[in-house]
Amino acid sequence: KLTIVAFCSIPVILAYSVFFRTKIEYLFKECDENEGVLSTIAQENLTSVRVVRAFGRERFEKDKFEAQNNVYTNRWLKLCKYLSVFWGMGDLVSGLQVMLIVTLGSVLCVNGELSTGSFIAFISYNSMLIWPVRQLSRVVTELSKAGVSVDRLFWIMKAEEEKDKENACDSDMKGDIEFKNVTFAYDNGGKVLDDVSFKIKAGSVFGILGGTGSGKSTLMHLLGRLYDIPDGCGSITVGGTDIKNIKAACVRKNIGIVLQEPYLFSRTLGENIAISSEKFTIDDVRRAAKVACLDDTVMEFSAGYDTVVGERGVTLSGGQKQRTAIARVIVGDVPILVFDDSLSAVDTETDAKIQKALKERFKGSTVIIISHRITTLMQTDNVLVLEKGRVSELGTPEKLRTAGGIFQKVYDMQTAGMEAEGYGKTGKNH
Repeated sequence: KLTIVAFCSIPVILAYSVFFRTKIEYLFKECDENEGVLSTIAQENLTSVRVVRAFGRERFEKDKFEAQNNVYTNRWLKLCKYLSVFWGMGDLVSGLQVMLIVTLGSVLCVNGELSTGSFIAFISYNSMLIWPVRQLSRVVTELSKAGVSVDRLFWIMKAEEEKDKENACDSDMKGDIEFKNVTFAYDNGGKVLDDVSFKIKAGSVFGILGGTGSGKSTLMHLLGRLYDIPDGCGSITVGGTDIKNIKAACVRKNIGIVLQEPYLFSRTLGENIAISSEKFTIDDVRRAAKVACLDDTVMEFSAGYDTVVGERGVTLSGGQKQRTAIARVIVGDVPILVFDDSLSAVDTETDAKIQKALKERFKGSTVIIISHRITTLMQTDNVLVLEKGRVSELGTPEKLRTAGGIFQKVYDMQTAGMEAEGYGKTGKNH
C-alpha cells in the first residue's frame, strides 16, 4: 500500500515537467535573444562613442539602452514566475507524497499491519526515492536552457561549408582577367550586376567608376570568391581558367583586396600590417608602409610600429587606417591588387605618391582601383563605368574624357571644382 502511494507522485511530476519544459524553453530563447540585442547596443555605443558625442545623442542612446534593458528584465521576470511555479509544484507534490506516506504508515502501524521498524525503514527508502525525483524539475530547467544554447550554436555549425570542386587546381593568377556575361543578385534582392562583360589585361592598372549601388564592390567580391556566381550566370576567368575551378584559398592568397571600410584589429601597427603571415619581418613591414606613405607617420609615434591601434583602429585617423590597410595588402607580393575606394580618406598628393610607389614595386601585377576621384582614375590604363549594374562605358581615361558620358560629366564637375580653388586642369593636383 505504501509503495503504491510512493509511486503515484512520480507520473504527476513527470507530466508537469514535460508541460513546463516547452514553456520554459521558449522563454529562455527570448531571454537569450534579448540579451544579445542588449549587448549589441552596449558594444555599438562603446565603439562609436565619438559619433554619439559628435551628434549629441547621449540621451537618446541611453534611453534606447534602458528601454531594451527593461524588455530584457521583463522577459526574465516572466521566466522567473514560471520557474517559481514549476519548482514550487515540485516541492508541493514531494511534500504531499511524504505527508501521505507518514499518515498512511502511522495508520498501518496502529492497526498492526506494519511494524515500527519496517515503517521507519520505508520512510528512509522513500527519502532516497523522492528527493532525486524532486530534483528532476531543476534538471529539466537546465536542460531547457542548454537546449536553447545548443540550438543557437548548431544554427551556425550547420551552415553550409565552403567547398572547392573536386577537380579544383592551384594557379599563379598572373593572366588576363575576364568577366563574361556576369549576372548576380544577393539573397532576396534584385539584380546587382546584369550581363557585365569586360577584360583586364595582366599587369595593367584598371579603374572602375560608378554611382552608389552600381555593383562596383560586388565585382571585386566575386573576383575574390567571397561570393560565387550561380550556375548559368556568367563566369570570371584568370589566365583562361574559371575561378570556380581554382581553389578558393589560392584565389584569396593571390588577390590582395583593400576593402572600402578597412578593419584593424586591437593589436600593434606592425602586427596589423603583417597579419597575413608570420614570416614577415619588421623590414618587410616597413617597406610596405613606405609604399603606403605610412612609415614617416608611424615613426613619429612614441612606440613606432609597436603602437597599439585600439579596437577597429580607433586611435588612428581615417587616412592612417586606410594606409595601414593598404600596407597590410602589399606587404606580400601578390599578382592582383584591388583597391575598393580605399584612397578616399587620403589627400590628392598622398594618393599620387601611393600610386607611383605601387607602379614601381608592382610592375608585373594587375592593379584594380575603384574610385570616385577623377584624378586617381586618370592614372589608370582603362576605366570601366558602371550604371545600375550594367556596363555604361569602357575605354582609356583620355577617350572617356571627351565621350560625352558619365565619365566626362564627373571629370568636368571635379575639374571645375579644382579650378574654382585655384588649380588648373594641368596643375599639380591633376
